[in-house]
Amino acid sequence: MDISAVRAYGAQSQTQPLTIMTTTYAVNVSGIAPSTTEAQLHDFFTFCGKISSIDYQGKTAVINFEKPSAAKTALMLNGGTLDGATLSVTSDVVHEDEERSASREGHPIEQTDKPRAGIVAEILAKGYILSDHILQQAIEIDAKQGISKRFLNYIHSLDTTLGARALGPDQTISGKLQTSVNEAVQQAKAVDEQKGFTKTATDYYAKAIASPFGQKVRAFYTTTSKQVQDIHEEARRLAEQHKAEFHKSTSPAPAAEGSSVQLEPVKQAAPADV
Repeated sequence: MDISAVRAYGAQSQTQPLTIMTTTYAVNVSGIAPSTTEAQLHDFFTFCGKISSIDYQGKTAVINFEKPSAAKTALMLNGGTLDGATLSVTSDVVHEDEERSASREGHPIEQTDKPRAGIVAEILAKGYILSDHILQQAIEIDAKQGISKRFLNYIHSLDTTLGARALGPDQTISGKLQTSVNEAVQQAKAVDEQKGFTKTATDYYAKAIASPFGQKVRAFYTTTSKQVQDIHEEARRLAEQHKAEFHKSTSPAPAAEGSSVQLEPVKQAAPADV
């Protein structure tokens, strides 16, 4: 072979852009309503985790996630309702949860770090319909997989930070709340009134832990022992939070004392970052 030709080929190959192969984890979705848009599909399934791409073909779609745990959560939503249609969510392969190390301080929590029961509570809170069978699946996955170290560390960090600010060094909100139910509610109310955490905190979990329901909320997100009813209760708390935020963002001025504003539930929106 002509050596000049080899050199020319080598020079040409060096100028070609490198193609970096990325792995995605796909689920197949069918039974999609004709009126459902790709954006609606994205909003619904982004509760599971970050989406790489969606191949939308009308009544069917292939949704590619960045992580296998997100795809596994999506499979759990088989039988969920979107835009009035019951979705079928399947996969050609088995998706398993990846190894997840404990989070570093200040490192944000991703959707895939959250307990499955917490994820389905978020979905219900946004107005979507999930059967109790799906909620039970979420509970069973949490019981089998456990709660991720990243999420447990995150909740513990909030607990100790709020405890130190409200009660003093080396104190935790949850530790103070464990004395008795009545004292727990009164202490949480006092903390909130004095420090205003629920008015100033931007993180839902921080607000919830410092609320009268702090003990229940913390237990819901850090233990695997729960019932379907617990998910519905947390969904109601989340929905109330969404209503409050929606009211705050759309009201030009505070309502007069004694007045009431009825808001429609906020539906079909992506989960908020924490």
